[in-house]
Amino acid sequence: MKPIWIVDDDQSIRWVLEKALERAGLSARSFPGGAEMLEALEESQPAVLVTDVRMPGIDGLSLLHKVKDLHPDLPVIVMTAFTDLSSTVEAFQKGAFDYLPKPFDINAALGLIQRAAQKDAVAPENGRDKEFGQERVMMQSSAPAMQEVFRAIGRLAASNVTVLVTGESGTGKELIARALHEHGRRAGMPFVALNAAAIPKDLLEAELFGHERGAFTGATQQRRGRFEEARGGTLFLDEIGDMPFDLQTRLLRVLAEGSFYRVGGSQAIRADVRIIAATHQPLEQRVLEGRFREDLFHRLNVIRLRLPPLRERKEDIPELARLFLRNSARDLNVPERKLTPEALEALMAFDYPGNIRQLENFCQWLTVMSSSRLVEVKDLPPEVLGGKGDSYGVESVVTPGGAPSPSALLDTAPKQDPSEHWQASLRKDVLQRLRENEPAIMATLTRQFEEILITTALDHCRGRRVEAALRLGIGRNTLTRKCNELGVGEDRE
Repeated sequence: MKPIWIVDDDQSIRWVLEKALERAGLSARSFPGGAEMLEALEESQPAVLVTDVRMPGIDGLSLLHKVKDLHPDLPVIVMTAFTDLSSTVEAFQKGAFDYLPKPFDINAALGLIQRAAQKDAVAPENGRDKEFGQERVMMQSSAPAMQEVFRAIGRLAASNVTVLVTGESGTGKELIARALHEHGRRAGMPFVALNAAAIPKDLLEAELFGHERGAFTGATQQRRGRFEEARGGTLFLDEIGDMPFDLQTRLLRVLAEGSFYRVGGSQAIRADVRIIAATHQPLEQRVLEGRFREDLFHRLNVIRLRLPPLRERKEDIPELARLFLRNSARDLNVPERKLTPEALEALMAFDYPGNIRQLENFCQWLTVMSSSRLVEVKDLPPEVLGGKGDSYGVESVVTPGGAPSPSALLDTAPKQDPSEHWQASLRKDVLQRLRENEPAIMATLTRQFEEILITTALDHCRGRRVEAALRLGIGRNTLTRKCNELGVGEDRE
């Protein structure tokens, strides 16, 4: 194995790392500055480069830039003091493998270096590998909106502070939660995710806190909950806004007291986890409606990260599309589809109400439905083409999910007077409600809008929720949660 190179003007840091690497069976080579390292790089290459940020002469960020130009795949770990996290995040955005905050734990530093050295040793062809692929694309985003997210991750990763991630459905909130975990103090410990909307209310308490044997009918043995499974690591609570009100009270006590009881138990268990929560709903509105505890909201809302929708980061669509097409081809064992420049331009012009998940659905559909390896504009889903279907010569009447394309029904659909379009009607309705001083107009209309969308989609798809979710551009769990929340869909399964 190639040696590990260390660049730091502090001799004591170089000595400590050298000895730790030697004890781990790894060879090391040290340099007091960047100029000496660059000179050596002309003759050989390390397995991993570990560099300080603030050094005389060539600083760590400039060194990182030069090294990445010469060897883009070389893992670079940046060392920095806690007060210099902004530089760390900049390094991370420019391609650093990770950062090592000073003062560091030597075992944590050694583990990080070993992970960097082995990052290309194994490339498993599994679902988690695809997740890392998507995470890598997201974490290399050039969109200004995502740059703000990266800066926040850099500042937050070294702490255990509770984080609330907000954003529309399908924007990748769990990927951001994983990034906070992977780049924080608890990296290497468990990351446990729980979707509060996907688990029935009666089972959610036991899922969170576990249960004792005999606690309820069917509890034949003791079971650990997600809080215990995540001990020492991170517990990601997705769709926290849909957590039942009575369970919110218990979660608040855990956050306040730092301990919990299993269902049916009498012994307190310490809750050693970092909480990251996520929601697509406006929690402030739910607090005003009495559907979410205000004190729990303030406990969770210590630091808030807003994840931008895909329409605000369209620069990332080409790389995401390539990733999803590659993954779909691998899953289906078919040749990978390639987009023509015109097809890519059409994909980038779409607004993606279903965000990244909808783009992934489109790529899966293209992998199945495209008759050629080269995807042209005419091969794109009708949702993407919109009213341009005829001009592009779209012949297919099959859309993602297998239902007839709306464009195939245009000739038979009754023509609407533009003045009677639903958007104009909506404006009139909103104006009337405002004149009548109706409270919570947004919540009322949003609920009605979602109910119409979901019931219509379920009827159209004959109750098949997977197909309906695909057609709506949302996840199956999101559709299930909304059906439960709105009280629709029970008789359509």
